[in-house]
Amino acid sequence: MRALWAHRIQGCPLYSCILTIMRRRDYKEFAPGVSYHIYNRGNGKMEIFRDDQDYLNFLKRLRLLLGKARGTLVSTASIRVTPFEVGDFSLIAYCLMPNHFHLQIEQRGEVPLSKLMLKICTSYSMYFNRKYEHVGHVFQDQFKAVPIESDNQSAALSAYIHQNPKVGGLVNTLTDWAYSSYPEYIGLRKGDLVDPEPILDQFASKDEYRLFVEERFADILERKSIEELLLD
Repeated sequence: MRALWAHRIQGCPLYSCILTIMRRRDYKEFAPGVSYHIYNRGNGKMEIFRDDQDYLNFLKRLRLLLGKARGTLVSTASIRVTPFEVGDFSLIAYCLMPNHFHLQIEQRGEVPLSKLMLKICTSYSMYFNRKYEHVGHVFQDQFKAVPIESDNQSAALSAYIHQNPKVGGLVNTLTDWAYSSYPEYIGLRKGDLVDPEPILDQFASKDEYRLFVEERFADILERKSIEELLLD
């Protein structure tokens, strides 16, 4: 399956791929073996991640629900959620931003992805409301979900997700943003939360993937309105 991205992605420009994904953003039927782009933002566009503790608590809950908390240094004693079986879902890529998040997830078992999202959003909302004495909805709406239909779309989406912090003006260098899976993709951070192989198998090396992502910054920046369209 390994192939040169320069050949494969030319037939699917990033903007075209994202528009294709966007047209189906309210998809809610889930099936085993299908990957999805999941995203949501704070109610009224409020910040849902306000400090490092917030980002880490969301990731902690996600790790626990994916059944990956055992044998790690992450404490989950204060979180009351029942994890799914290891292998029910595979997190391919993610990025947490101050007022929204992006997840690229494959449903591998029969448990629908909606159950995972219900648990993570409910658990994090309870944490957020308790910490900030907030009353009301934390997230704007039900999460949005879009099925990924090709390897081209999958690679383009991962680049879009990983470019979010730079496009949003939070960092000048993607590796400076701690709350995305990009460091795992290019070998700067080790961990078992994400499974980058479905994406990296399309490239000759991690460095080639890095170039693929970085060269798409200008394309994404020119179309910053995609972010609002995706989340509206």
